[in-house]
Amino acid sequence: MFSLYEKTTFGCSKLITEQYSTSFTLGIKTLDRKFHDPVFAIYGFVRFADEIVDTFHDFDKKKLLERFKHDTYQAIEEGISLNPVLHSFQKVVRQYGIDLSLIESFLYSMEMDLNNTAYDPKEYNEYIFGSAEVVGLMCLKVFCEGDEKLYDQLQADARSLGAAFQKVNFLRDIQSDFVERGRVYFPGINFNDFSIDAKKAIEEDIQKDFNLAYRGITGLPAGAKRGVHLAYLYYLKLFKKIQNTSANKIQSTRIRVSDSVKFTLLARTLVMDSFRAIS
Repeated sequence: MFSLYEKTTFGCSKLITEQYSTSFTLGIKTLDRKFHDPVFAIYGFVRFADEIVDTFHDFDKKKLLERFKHDTYQAIEEGISLNPVLHSFQKVVRQYGIDLSLIESFLYSMEMDLNNTAYDPKEYNEYIFGSAEVVGLMCLKVFCEGDEKLYDQLQADARSLGAAFQKVNFLRDIQSDFVERGRVYFPGINFNDFSIDAKKAIEEDIQKDFNLAYRGITGLPAGAKRGVHLAYLYYLKLFKKIQNTSANKIQSTRIRVSDSVKFTLLARTLVMDSFRAIS
């Protein structure tokens, strides 16, 4: 039965999320159940595209990404794909009216990773938008369920949330990005001379994004608020750890939030939501 095939494809996207990110898996599972499969599908799509450019070193990355891009648009056009990740993703794109321009921007940012090792301010902002902000907008399309007025109201804040997450990732992974891939995303930053002042300037920019993002979270539909808030708290915790880590150590150590802390944040979020419901 076709319904079994579709159920299996969404299950594949869920498995990908669980294997690659305990943090996002926790966040997704605290969303209203109706949002689980759509957000798993979005994560599976962006994760596999990112894997092509980041880890498939023994293969022709450009050719693979071009094929992935072609197959993505073909799946959306035809409403079916034998690639389970692309089938579940196209289903979400068509059901929730995700704009193709968001997908194009995302795939272009992946192409940038094939060639760029340093970014000027324009390229940096373009990359942040395509690699992270549009992912937040795709999820927002799902959460708003066709309410275009609400989507328009929350667009800017959703972009800020995606930007905050990505910039924190850049800071956390600055050592591995440089050593393993030869990349430095932050404009004007010399990895070999990463100063306290440079780190502080980046952190101030990230804090602005977090502030704007929180405003947007408060306006989300009830079924989406808890999960997004949990992801926000996790990244904020990671950001605080990075702020309390020296620039020298950031260059040699990948900062992490332990699983125990993640589950503590989950419990705290659930308790806070329970009190709000009672009041």
